Amino acid sequence: MTDTLVAPDALATSPTRPSLDPVTFEVLKNAFATSVDLMSEQILRTCYSFVIYSRDFSSALCDASGNTVMQGSGDIAVHVGTLHFQCKAVIEEFGTDIHPDDVFAINDPYRGGTHFNDVSFIRPIFADGEVIAFAQNKGHWADIGGNVPGSFDVNAKEHFGEGLRITPVRIWSKGVFLHDVAQLLVSNTRAPRQAMGDLHAQSEATAVCEREVHRLVGKYSKDTVLAAMQETQDYVKRTVLRQLESLPQGEWETTDYIDVDPGKGEGLVPIKIKLKLDGNGIHYDLSGSAPAVATFLNSGYGTTHSAIYAGTKTFFPDVPLNSGFYAAVQAEIGPEGTVVNAGWPFAVTGFCSGPYEKIMNGIFELWSQIMPERAMACAFNLEYLLVGGKDARTPKNEYFMWYDWMAGGWGGRATKDGSSATAPVFGPGLAVQPVEGQERLSPVLTTRHEIAMDSAGPGRYRGGLGIEKGGMLTDAFDTVMSYCCDRARSITWGIEGGLPSIPHGVWLNKGTAEERYLGSNFSSVPVQSGDTFTRPSAGGGGFGDPLLRTPGEVREDVIDQYVSIDRAAKDYGVVIREIDAELDEFEIDEAATTTLRAQIRAARNGWLTEDPHVVAENYRNGTTDMLDVIRRHGVILDWGTGELFENTTAEYRQLMARRSSSHWV
Repeated sequence: MTDTLVAPDALATSPTRPSLDPVTFEVLKNAFATSVDLMSEQILRTCYSFVIYSRDFSSALCDASGNTVMQGSGDIAVHVGTLHFQCKAVIEEFGTDIHPDDVFAINDPYRGGTHFNDVSFIRPIFADGEVIAFAQNKGHWADIGGNVPGSFDVNAKEHFGEGLRITPVRIWSKGVFLHDVAQLLVSNTRAPRQAMGDLHAQSEATAVCEREVHRLVGKYSKDTVLAAMQETQDYVKRTVLRQLESLPQGEWETTDYIDVDPGKGEGLVPIKIKLKLDGNGIHYDLSGSAPAVATFLNSGYGTTHSAIYAGTKTFFPDVPLNSGFYAAVQAEIGPEGTVVNAGWPFAVTGFCSGPYEKIMNGIFELWSQIMPERAMACAFNLEYLLVGGKDARTPKNEYFMWYDWMAGGWGGRATKDGSSATAPVFGPGLAVQPVEGQERLSPVLTTRHEIAMDSAGPGRYRGGLGIEKGGMLTDAFDTVMSYCCDRARSITWGIEGGLPSIPHGVWLNKGTAEERYLGSNFSSVPVQSGDTFTRPSAGGGGFGDPLLRTPGEVREDVIDQYVSIDRAAKDYGVVIREIDAELDEFEIDEAATTTLRAQIRAARNGWLTEDPHVVAENYRNGTTDMLDVIRRHGVILDWGTGELFENTTAEYRQLMARRSSSHWV
C-alpha cells in the first residue's frame, strides 16, 4: 500500500488563526494530554502483563475522523503514527454501526498496526448522540500464539506462523461484554488468563479517557471541545511549518542496512532514505529500499510511517505530537512488497529490530546535517530475548515466557557524549524490567547486569555505553530460546569521523566446552536447566574524530571503567598508566600519547584497506581482537567462527569511508 492511499487525511481546515481565545485553547490542549495520561496511569495499576507494566503500551485521543488529537507524555515512539491508522480501520470497518459503550479490538499490521503482539482497544466517545472522539490504548501482549513462545519467530516468512491476526472486532456491544469473542482471542495465546486481564484493563483505561472528555464537554460545551480538537492539530502543523522556514532548503539522502536476507545469502539489506525541504513541508522517499526479506524483519506501512514521524519528531522536541505533525510530513514508501512496505502476508513481527530503528537512525543522520547543533550518531538496536517453556516450579507446569529487553547506548552528539544505559529510540519511555519481578515470574536467574566496558563507539564525543546481561535457566523443561535483534553485521555506526560500537549477539554457555555463538536473530533453540546465556547491548556510535578527544576525557572514562586502558590507546591514541586503581590514580603519558596519535593518523586509512581475509585469519588465530577487526579494519565476520562475510565487509567499508574516514585529517 502506498502513502497516497493510507496517509492521514488532510486536516479539515488549513492552518488558520485559532477561533478559540488563547486561554481556553491552551487549557483544553493540555486537558487532552491529561486525558491520555490518565489512561496510562490506569493501565499501569490494573494490567496483568509484566511486559505492559514495564510500559510497553501507548494511548491516544483521536477525533471523530480517527485523526490523533493527542498522544500521551510517556508513550513509546514505535506506537506513534500507528494509532490513528488503527482508529481509521475501525471506522472504515463499522461505519455507522458504532454505538455508545462499544469497544473494539485490533492488532492488524496490514491495517496500520505494529506487530501482532500489540493489541489495541478503541472506544467511541459520544455527546448529544454523535461520535465526537475515540479513546485508544495499545499494549504489548507477551504472547499472541504462533510457532514459538512469545510469538517472535525468525523463521517465519508469512504471518501465519507469527500469531493471531485481529482484524477490527467488537468486544463490547452497547456495554454488553461479548465473552465468546474475547475468549476466542485469548484462547489463541499461551497465557489466556493474563491476556484476558489485560483485555479488561485496557478497555477500562479507555473508559477513563471517555469520562474525562465528557467532563470537558460538560464544562466547555461540545462545540468548544470539538473546535479545540481541530485547532490543536492545526496549531501543531502551523508550528512545524513555521520552524521549517528558518532551516536550509534542499535534498539529502542516506542508506542504512539490515544485516542479511536469509533468502538471498550474505550481504547487507539497504533501506534508502531521501529527505527534501522545499518550503511546503517535509518530504521523504523510501521507495528505493530493498524487497521484503525472507524472515520477520519487515515493516508494514503503519510502522514505516511511525518510524518517519518518530525520527523527525526527535528534532522538534517542543512540538506536541498529533495528526497536525503528520500532516506536515509526507512520505513515499513505494509499492507493497518491500522491506519498508511489506504488505500481506509477509512476516512483520520483527519490524522493530529491522527497518524501524534503521529508518529512525537514518533520519537522525539526515537532520544532523540540517540542524548540526542537534546532531547525533547511530543508537544501539532494539533487542528482545525470549525464553519460553514449562515452569517446573508450578503445580501444573504452566507455560512461562521470560521476555527481556535491555537498555543501551545512544549516539555521540555534537557537543556531548551519548546517553548510556538508555531505553531504545524505539521507545524512550520503555522501562527495563525489574530483575526481581522476572525471577519471581519465570525460572530464569539473572547472573549479571552491568555496564559493558568498551561498548561505546569512540569519537570526539563518544557514544553512550551499552549493557551486558547474563542469565541461567533453572527449574524448566520443554524450553526454547529466541532472539530478535540485528546489527551483528550492520554494526552501530559513528558519524563525522566517529567509530562503530560493538555487534549484538547471544552466547550460550560462554566459557565452557559447550560454548555456542547464536547470533543476533534466531528462534526455537532448545535450552535446558543449567544452561547459561549472555549478550551485550551495543553502545552508541561515536561523533567526531576520536583522536580529537582530550586525553583528560579519555582518562576519566578509564577511571569510570567505561574504556579500558588497552582501548584508550587503540581507539583514542591515549597512553595511560595505572598507578592505583582503587584510588582512581591513572597517569597520562603525554609524550607517548603524542607519538601514538601521530602513528594512528598515518596508518588508519591503510588499516581500512587491508586484505579482509588476512584480518579474518588473524581474528581466528587470536592475534587481532574483535574491536580491532571492526573499528580499525571495517571487516565483518561471523563472531563465533571467524568466517569472513566478503560482501558485507565491502559494503560496511563503504559506510565507514563515508561516515568516518572521509572526516579524518
